[in-house]
Order: sequence, then C-alpha cells, then structure tokens
Amino acid sequence: MNYEGRLFQKVGANDGVLSRYRQDGDLVWADFTGGKVRRGTVNGTCAADGTLRLAYTMVLDSGEVISGYTVNVPQPRPDGLLVLREQWERYGENADSGVSYLEEVATPSFSSTQTGART
Repeated sequence: MNYEGRLFQKVGANDGVLSRYRQDGDLVWADFTGGKVRRGTVNGTCAADGTLRLAYTMVLDSGEVISGYTVNVPQPRPDGLLVLREQWERYGENADSGVSYLEEVATPSFSSTQTGART
C-alpha cells in the first residue's frame, strides 16, 4: 500500500484539519494544520499490509504542545478510498487514549497549466 500524496481528515469532524501523507519505502510522514491546530506532524513506518505506526506532535492555537503514538489500520471503502482506524495514545499532562477514524479525501486532478501548491 502506498500513502504518497493521500489526503486525510478526521471522520465527521469538519474542522478543517487536513493531513497530506508522504512515503518513501516503508518511511511515512505527514504535515497537518487547520481548525485549532497551528502545526502538526506525524512520522513513522508502513508495514506490508498498510498498517501505519506513527509518532505525532502538534501545536494548538492555545500554545499547548501535544505528542503521542498511533497505530493506523487501513480499511478500504467501496469507492477505492481508505478509512484509517486510528488507535492513539497521547502523552503528558493531558494523557489519554482512544480510537478515532480518518477518512481519505479525494483530491482533484490538476492540469499542467494550473499553478499553486495544495497542502
């Protein structure tokens, strides 16, 4: 499974937080921003079955810094896009754990005459 260029958002959140994934071999990383997140990153590895093991950090608008670890298991949808079942653990003074879901967002095709970066 290849995550290169795939865009994900939390299922049902509609908070504007989007993550664009990159991949080089088994190495996977992503940047995310939007909503209350000023900046966030994930870094980790991808197993042969597409399972992601990732460390994450983010800085919120409030200035709070959050870090943790997540294991994401891909679940293909009938339309070919993915849903990631995300079992996460947050560290620090607001330590917590849980399960959430990320859904792949279809990205529009751009012709070579269009400009501008999409993040």
